[in-house]
Amino acid sequence: MTRTEPSARPADEGAAAYDAVAAYDAVVLAGGGARRLGGADKPGVRVGGRTLLDRVLAACADARRTVVVAEARPTARPVLWAREDPPGGGPLAALDAGLRHSTAEQVLLVSADLPFLGAGTVRRLLDALRTGGVEGAQLTDADGREQPLVAAYRTAALRRGLAALTAERGGLTGLPLRLLTAGLDLTRVPDPVAAFDCDTWDDIASARARIREHGHVLDEWISAVKDELGIELDVDTGVLLDLARDAAHNVARPAAPLTTFLVGYAAASATGSPDAVAEIARKASALALRWSDETTGAPSPGEPDVAPDATPDTRPDAG
Repeated sequence: MTRTEPSARPADEGAAAYDAVAAYDAVVLAGGGARRLGGADKPGVRVGGRTLLDRVLAACADARRTVVVAEARPTARPVLWAREDPPGGGPLAALDAGLRHSTAEQVLLVSADLPFLGAGTVRRLLDALRTGGVEGAQLTDADGREQPLVAAYRTAALRRGLAALTAERGGLTGLPLRLLTAGLDLTRVPDPVAAFDCDTWDDIASARARIREHGHVLDEWISAVKDELGIELDVDTGVLLDLARDAAHNVARPAAPLTTFLVGYAAASATGSPDAVAEIARKASALALRWSDETTGAPSPGEPDVAPDATPDTRPDAG
């Protein structure tokens, strides 16, 4: 049975107010042959400066345990590695290998080719699973098709289904995932953007073009830089952009990048929290405005035009 979950919570809404979800594990399938990409290493293809695999790992960063079923490789964050036996045995065999390392009651199952999967969508899937009284919550794409590899499931239901199929078929190698999911009570969570996967080079080109659109490029760039530098801090980028504008406008254009660097350094030397970044940025912005006032000769609020202790210049050429 399949139900439809209304898209009530936008993918990027409620991150701060949303309580931590019940503990879940993530299983990421990253060992396919990528035949439509000419056998290229699909999880390692970069979109927006980050590998497809790292983009997916960022979306489930709050998982209690993340298992990637593939040959081990460098990743932006630590994960557990597993492999189906024999390698290349298909999604059901890979899922079974991943679940052997999972102890959570809920598991997020995703493929490693989802450039636009985000933490908000992961929360929606887990929320639908927890509150819907179902065995799984699957994303649906722009055409309304269910995506079993972008879904949250009850671990016990998956294990029961895998055991039944193993007994019935004598093994899991080569079997399609839908043999398992067809027997589960599922709900649907529409999200055509997050469900977009990269099967072809045209898909890769489309994903790369989308993240360079004006409305996405800054967020994508900041995420890529944080991954590259190993930074997990979430800050208000609007505050930093305002600071850069104030420094460039009121001091000098090169002051913008140098000032934001110094703010970051100061924040890291303090508590390193988002609040610390905001407060230090506020102080730096105020300094830039005072600097401008001095340059233009405008007194600051409450400042007299002439200092009270000013001494008249009695030099012969004064005047």
